Amino acid sequence: MSSSPTLSLPGGRNAALLQGAGFTAILAALLVVPLTIGNDFVTHIFITMCLMAALSTAWNLVGGFAGQMSLGHGVYYGIGAYAGVILMNMGISPWIGMFAGGLIAMVVGVVISYPCFRLKGPFYSLASIAFLEVFRVLALHFSSLTGGATGLMIPLNLGWTWMVFRERWPSLVIIFGMLLVTLAVAAAVRRSRLGFYLIATRERESAARAAGVQTVRVRLIAVAISSFLCAMLGTFHAMYLTFIEPAAMFSLTFSIQIAMFALIGGLGTVRGPLLGAVLLVPITEWARAVLGASALGLHGFVYGSVLILVVLFMPNGIIGFLSRYAGKQNAEDAAPATTQTDTIKAPAAPLVPPAPDRAGIGADIMRVEHLNKHFGGLHVTRDISFTLREGEILGLIGPNGAGKTTLFNMLSGFLSPDSGSVSLRGPDGKFHTPANPADFAALGMGRTFQIVQPFAAMTVEENIMVGAFYRHHDEKAARESARETAWRMGLGPLLNSEARGLTIGGLKRLEVARVMAMEPRVLLLDEVMAGINQTDVRRAIDLMLSIRDSGVSIIAIEHVMQAVMSLSDRVIVLASGEVIAEGDPRDVVRDPHVIEAYLGKEFADAQA
Repeated sequence: MSSSPTLSLPGGRNAALLQGAGFTAILAALLVVPLTIGNDFVTHIFITMCLMAALSTAWNLVGGFAGQMSLGHGVYYGIGAYAGVILMNMGISPWIGMFAGGLIAMVVGVVISYPCFRLKGPFYSLASIAFLEVFRVLALHFSSLTGGATGLMIPLNLGWTWMVFRERWPSLVIIFGMLLVTLAVAAAVRRSRLGFYLIATRERESAARAAGVQTVRVRLIAVAISSFLCAMLGTFHAMYLTFIEPAAMFSLTFSIQIAMFALIGGLGTVRGPLLGAVLLVPITEWARAVLGASALGLHGFVYGSVLILVVLFMPNGIIGFLSRYAGKQNAEDAAPATTQTDTIKAPAAPLVPPAPDRAGIGADIMRVEHLNKHFGGLHVTRDISFTLREGEILGLIGPNGAGKTTLFNMLSGFLSPDSGSVSLRGPDGKFHTPANPADFAALGMGRTFQIVQPFAAMTVEENIMVGAFYRHHDEKAARESARETAWRMGLGPLLNSEARGLTIGGLKRLEVARVMAMEPRVLLLDEVMAGINQTDVRRAIDLMLSIRDSGVSIIAIEHVMQAVMSLSDRVIVLASGEVIAEGDPRDVVRDPHVIEAYLGKEFADAQA
């Protein structure tokens, strides 16, 4: 077998190694510097840095990866603090109490978040603040358990068993270890199927649902992990402070600070929250020590000033700025060097391999029966019925406003019909009626959207991996499948490019590639050729024929008549929500009812 050609990506690996070495150096400094200096105040600052970095990293699972801007995450921190202290007063070690608090926080987090995830825009953030206030009031009310407004003291039982020490360095060792655990969890989530699904949900929820992602479920998993980690950190901090009270444990200011470190360092990144904490905590702690009482509220001014600067000059945070700078530097370094290679290999086969002998059109794979949909008094679809057969391309055409996209949304589970049904033949040979996009995906349906919906913050490879994860749960297998699909779709040279940088034609091919990575049996294409040039139209036609000849059945909405005539085995024409013609493309375009729908009655009469 001949060796495969490779793509030149010089400098990228060196930059990644350099960034990794810098991150490791910062982590090591958090432990080595205070132990070397041996000053209690310096050690306290480093303990605070580790704590804030860990809390912000835990928050980032929800606020960064999942895109849910929680401003009440102090709820889980407070639950962990109170659970640890209450159990310690009962003679139970905080090493056990932190896990108990974590489990309670997980349950509370899921119960709170499940209804709140239905809220859009700023309302989720407002709801999280409301629940934070509710828990503060509850802590004040149940004074027999929580101590109310007077708070709770912990027994001064010194030693590792009780997590209470005269010196500060043992607390530093503990919180540094907890920071490492939190970072490891965040890194594992980001590289996993869950991490890809969370970011896909954050970027384009409808596209994620079309890829079979159960968006509410993955967000709840992120909340469960995040709340557990925050509660454990809350238990440690309570032991370190030796005193807790509701206003401090369920503080809105503290909750916002947690989010600020991730926003400034780099939202949705593993390293960002740590960088944000390392930058801001020393400044505010030093100012408090130097200025004393006159520095009250100074931390808010510092955070606000830094946030304004970041928004203006580093909108993607410190990590985004460093990555962009490194990318420019790599591009400059790579200019004369075109012979170096990286790990992305192009297959020896052509980008779109020749199609095998077509098996022909088979039995029905989808049945659409009497679909009706109203929006208020508007009857959008009227008694639509048709079938789709194996290995067939069914063209769906009609003038604007005919109801085509509404029909597609019902065919893929994004809209429920007022009456009628859509059924798909499953692998068991029986017809099933799915209820939502995840059920449709499970039966082998994939779809694109009229307005392309890429996951803009991801690379081309990562976009396609979101689809590949539906069939391959392992990251390595999903990555291999994504790369193979990318080369088949003509996107191989762009694997490392961010999706936001592609042309409209490239974005449409990317969306098709993401769906094809799911290995669908039925493919719904919503105007994939709209807005692209003639060369891309020809490539798209060849690609669709290749997909069809591989055994995938296709329903395509198109306004490009060249494509409809070249692709379709059969055409359905919609007008005013009704099927007015169906059959061979050449016959349909001559149908007087079709001519009237597109050009008007006068033109149809003239033709007759």
